[in-house]
Amino acid sequence: MITLGHYLVVSGMLFALGLAGVIARRNIIIVYMCLEMMLSAANLALVGFSRFHLVNGLPDYTAQSLVFFTITVAAAEVAVGLAIIVALFRSKQSVDVESVTKLQG
Repeated sequence: MITLGHYLVVSGMLFALGLAGVIARRNIIIVYMCLEMMLSAANLALVGFSRFHLVNGLPDYTAQSLVFFTITVAAAEVAVGLAIIVALFRSKQSVDVESVTKLQG
């Protein structure tokens, strides 16, 4: 039997793994993927809360519709973020975080 605790443990582990990747890595693409992993962990927690919130004996799926819109916005975010990363790579010839923090020529 899967409980809300199982959802939250997996969500917490995904979020912690993403946070560790953001803190430890220096490659912009890896950092960006770890940020997306953290967003997915938050979505998983929201789905878990939605699944176990009962209204009239039935699960309340309104939060899951919010997750659908969050995933849609995240897809647009990925497109814009990757475009920015490609533009930075073309100008700096590197995807290292340290080379991008200096925004001067």
